[in-house]
Amino acid sequence: MSTTVLVSQILLWIGFLGLVLVMAAMLRQLGVLFERVAPAGALSMNSRLEVGTKSPDFNLQSLSGKDLQVGRASEDGKSTLLFFLSVNCPVCKELLPALKSFQKHESAQVNVLYIGSGQEAGHEENAAKHHIPSSDYIISDEIGMAFAVSKLPYGVLIDENGKIAAFGLVNNREHLESLLEAKIENVASIQDYLTKRA
Repeated sequence: MSTTVLVSQILLWIGFLGLVLVMAAMLRQLGVLFERVAPAGALSMNSRLEVGTKSPDFNLQSLSGKDLQVGRASEDGKSTLLFFLSVNCPVCKELLPALKSFQKHESAQVNVLYIGSGQEAGHEENAAKHHIPSSDYIISDEIGMAFAVSKLPYGVLIDENGKIAAFGLVNNREHLESLLEAKIENVASIQDYLTKRA
């Protein structure tokens, strides 16, 4: 074996071992990053609501004319998710399939009510287009004001006893699920849980 080939082989092995060390360092940093990045959860922006307090109480009618009592203890032992949406909100429209999937998978513990503003037209068409049961779709401004909803889509989870369990902006399925997790952990939001844990 000539000297040139031997030197090139040594240099190649040194380069290879250097790459292995760089990859190991990158994998370690990736693991550290995953430890530091916590789940976002629904962003709680409401200073008027407090977890554990009695929910505001409403007697409302759905689009189908069904009488609904919102904010009281449920007769079926389930929590109620109030999903505030707008006919013109693109994020709301994108989230509806995930919300329906969430509703299907969590149907044993959560009922979902869709809340729209009375200042908008087109709720009937919106419900029909997205296959939302009209018996679960409420048009009311007062409920949005009572829960201090300022940005959409917004979710408020009321537990089976009529108390506020969790609330926040919900932009994806993870945010919806974080409301249930916050209820289980008895905190206002995932952020609140992480703050307490820290």
